Amino acid sequence: MNRQPDAIVYALRDVVVHRGHGGAVFELHVPNLLIPRGGILFVAGRSGSGKSTLLDLLAGTLAPDRAGQFQIFSASAPARDLADLWRRRRFNALAALRGRSIGYVLQTGGLLPYLSVGQNIALTARIAGRPDPDHIRALAQRLGIATLLDLPPDRLSVGERQRVAIARALAHRPDILLADEPTASLDPTTAEQVFDLLIETVDRLGTTAVIASHDPARIGAAGGRTVNHSLRRDPDAVRACFWS
Repeated sequence: MNRQPDAIVYALRDVVVHRGHGGAVFELHVPNLLIPRGGILFVAGRSGSGKSTLLDLLAGTLAPDRAGQFQIFSASAPARDLADLWRRRRFNALAALRGRSIGYVLQTGGLLPYLSVGQNIALTARIAGRPDPDHIRALAQRLGIATLLDLPPDRLSVGERQRVAIARALAHRPDILLADEPTASLDPTTAEQVFDLLIETVDRLGTTAVIASHDPARIGAAGGRTVNHSLRRDPDAVRACFWS
């Protein structure tokens, strides 16, 4: 495997995946994408344009149909060829990589209803073997949810649940954070607050983040610039913007 510079976290070349059934199949094509370490990469596009598919690929939860190169260079694990892990059905290795190196904020939050807020946040750290109550309390304080740790998720507002999901994704100190439309279901004021907190928290922790959003105004306000505009083969291409 060729060694990649330390400044790169993901290297994708000619990666293709198909999703859907029957006449509703679409192809996501990533001709060339290098994701630098320590920044925030925004993936923008309308709903259904392939943003979630790209994040699932990066998370190692979706197998590519074709990949010329698909490597991850995590600071906490050896460089891995994700396409090769899928080809060899190394599911345990994929799960271990996610547990050590990747935090994922889903659109719906994905909190476990039978765990308290604090237990939900601590879950990723426990799975990774990195229990750190002080770090979890600091995250909860920064995200404005420190008073909610003993509550069940169903006692929270939508915005509070998203903040908990962000804290959980960062609790095990991942090298990489993936966030899929983390403010899509929030009112504009709460969305702006959560978005700003997410960027500030990731920046302070030095985490590499890839954030999908359909809101170009919010990305523009964060200082994004276009680095790739041909991820999906259709007129409404997914765009990637790098924020620094």
